Amino acid sequence: MMDGGFDSLMQQAQQLQAQLKKAQDKLAAIEVTGQSGAGMVQVVMTGRHEVRQVLIEPALLQEKKTVLEDLVAAAINDATNKVREQAGKRLAGLTGGVLTGLPF
Repeated sequence: MMDGGFDSLMQQAQQLQAQLKKAQDKLAAIEVTGQSGAGMVQVVMTGRHEVRQVLIEPALLQEKKTVLEDLVAAAINDATNKVREQAGKRLAGLTGGVLTGLPF
């Protein structure tokens, strides 16, 4: 009797694992855009936290180097937060919130 319950549990675990893999693959394919400086710096990032593109408004090139560095860092952080938010939304439905708060 216990074996049937264990087999069922294992099947459910395998199904959940397959669904998580599918969700992770979909997440990896998304792109988000992080911004700073009222959109003067934009960073396009994938769901795997790979930066695809950095866009800098030409007028910013006249600013001090440290200002530009801070704006690029802020745009990257914004994009990272957006990826994390998307991961949470996509995975929460599958896991019932169990994985919420994990650093994806």
